[in-house]
Amino acid sequence: MRIGLMVEGQAGLTWERWIHILQTAEELGIPSVFRSDHYYIGSQQSSIDAYLSFAIAARETSAIRFGPMVTPITFRSPVDIGRMAAQINQLSNGRFLLGLGAGWYQPEHDAYGIDFPAVRERFDRLEEGINLIKTLWGSGPASYKGDYYSLDEVDCLPKPVNGAETPILIGGAGEKRTLPMTAKYAAEWNCVNLPVKVFAKKVALLERLCEENDRDPATLSYSMMCFGLVASDQNMLDRITHFHMRMNGATGSPAKYRETVGSKHGFIVGLTNEVVDKLGEYAELGLEEVQFEHFNYASDEVPEYLACELAPLVA
Repeated sequence: MRIGLMVEGQAGLTWERWIHILQTAEELGIPSVFRSDHYYIGSQQSSIDAYLSFAIAARETSAIRFGPMVTPITFRSPVDIGRMAAQINQLSNGRFLLGLGAGWYQPEHDAYGIDFPAVRERFDRLEEGINLIKTLWGSGPASYKGDYYSLDEVDCLPKPVNGAETPILIGGAGEKRTLPMTAKYAAEWNCVNLPVKVFAKKVALLERLCEENDRDPATLSYSMMCFGLVASDQNMLDRITHFHMRMNGATGSPAKYRETVGSKHGFIVGLTNEVVDKLGEYAELGLEEVQFEHFNYASDEVPEYLACELAPLVA
C-alpha cells in the first residue's frame, strides 16, 4: 500500500505553502499529492486555483503523481477541463491524473453564480463530460454530440501522454450512478473514509459491474482519501488532535474527540501499530493507496511521520 497526501486547497492554502508541500513530498519520497477543487467550504479562505496549482506541481516536482480530488463537472466546461488536463499531463510527463465528480457543495455554486442542476442532470453531465474529454484526447479531427456538450471536427493539441487511453479517476461511492460510471470509464476509484465493511461492499459491487462491462476487475485501482489523526507516540497524537480541534472549534479531551471523529466520521485514529492493522484490513480488500489529509500547512511533522515511519510498514 502507498501512503500519499491530500490537501484541502480551499482551507487557507497559499502559493508558498503549496510549493513547500510539493517540495517536501518529493524530498520525502511521498508518491502522491492530491488536492481538492473547491472555491470554499464553510468559511471563505485563501483558495488558490486548482489548475494553476497543477501547472506549478508539474514544474516543481519530477516523481510524484498529482491531480484534483476531484474536479466537479459543474465548475468548468468539459472542453476547458479536457484541454487543461491534457496540457498539464504532458507537462508532467503523464504524472497528472484527472479526477472527476458530479459536484456536491451547493453554497459555493450559489455564491459564485454557477449553475447547480439537480442530481440526475449533474451525473448526466458528468458522463457526457467524460466522453467529450476522451474524444478531445483521441485522434482528431473528431466530433461529439450530447444533450449538453458538443464538439465539431476538433483536433485538440497537444494531447496527453497516452492520448485517449490516458487514465481518469472517478470519486464517490454512490451505487446508482458513480460506481457504474467508474466501472465503465475510470482507471482508478477514490472514496472518502469508508469503514472497512462498507468499503468491502463497494468493492464487491465494482467487481460485478466491471464484469458486466466485460472488464477485468483487476484493471481498476482503488484509493481512499482519509481524514486521520495518526502518530508515532501519545504526545504527538494529542498535539495534532488539539490542532485539529482548534480548527473545528471543538473543546474537551483529545481522546474523546478522536473517539467521536472515528466512530461518526470514519477517521483513522491512533498510534502506528493500530493504524498499520487498520490499513492492513483495507489492503486485503485491494486498497492500493491512502491519501491522508495534510491539515497543518505550517508543520511538516505529519508528512514526515507518514513517509518515514508509517509508509515502510505498509509497503
